Amino acid sequence: MEGVQHAHGEVSCASLDISIQKVNGLNLQSAHDTLAVEEPLEIQLGYGAANARVVKPISVTMRTPGDDGSLAAGFLMTEGVVRDANDIESIACGAESVPEETERVAARPSTFPYQLKRNVVRVDLAPDVVFNLATLERNFYTTSSCGICGKASLLALQTVCPPRTRNTFVISASTLYTLPDRLLRAQGLFNRTGGLHGAGLFDSHGKLLAVREDVGRHNAVDKLIGAEFLADRTPLRNTLLLLSGRASFELLQKALMGGVSMVASVGAPSSLAVQVAKEFNISLVGFLRPTHFNIYHGEKHILGYEPAIKEGEA
Repeated sequence: MEGVQHAHGEVSCASLDISIQKVNGLNLQSAHDTLAVEEPLEIQLGYGAANARVVKPISVTMRTPGDDGSLAAGFLMTEGVVRDANDIESIACGAESVPEETERVAARPSTFPYQLKRNVVRVDLAPDVVFNLATLERNFYTTSSCGICGKASLLALQTVCPPRTRNTFVISASTLYTLPDRLLRAQGLFNRTGGLHGAGLFDSHGKLLAVREDVGRHNAVDKLIGAEFLADRTPLRNTLLLLSGRASFELLQKALMGGVSMVASVGAPSSLAVQVAKEFNISLVGFLRPTHFNIYHGEKHILGYEPAIKEGEA
């Protein structure tokens, strides 16, 4: 791909300093606080023949500004629209806004001609990339609150997920315990605002390979996987994805599409997330805290703990 282009003068800040009133006991005083910025991002898709591009808005998500190109690439990759970084011809952050429910067909000149606007990212696919727009627009399997039953969601994943290989990823329990603190220390924006989700990618030795933050859990994962995808490092076999919140169906779906071998979360997994883990053999850990965690699938991939002795077995 040609690379990610950014609009001149449209750099969006991820945090905002404000004045507040702080109450301690019954004492009121002026203070300063730092907030995580939340703004909408419109993702546009350009596709079709080089001399007759179709440009269509396909999604609007609330996100923390920054890494917008990676977010868009991660979204398209985890939704099965693109499977290789070469499927993407270019990404432009701050592209021309296209009215909802409309399409525009235009000749594509050799230089990027659009009137750049804030909070819009345009991804142009290579002319030979074919995808099912109806499936993308329906997008019925990307959220666990959509009302579609679990069976239908799993069947949808089976039709779009990349080929799976044998899961050989193993990690020690003692290493697992250290990961939430390592992720937290790497979350610079969270440490300033206290209001962001984090997603971290680790190897089996607990080395932090990459981290992304966002107000949205799914956006943080899209940014993380999208950056790895654009760097041609997917599928992410033999890696662990750590989530700072809970593990939902949509986050397991994104891990699956990225080729991740293990998902760990500091919060609870949903029932459908556990089904995805079992169906596609993704090791899944929840409630990961400094002294304990739950294994929902893949206990053989976690080493160094002793099974409890049941009463009467001693």
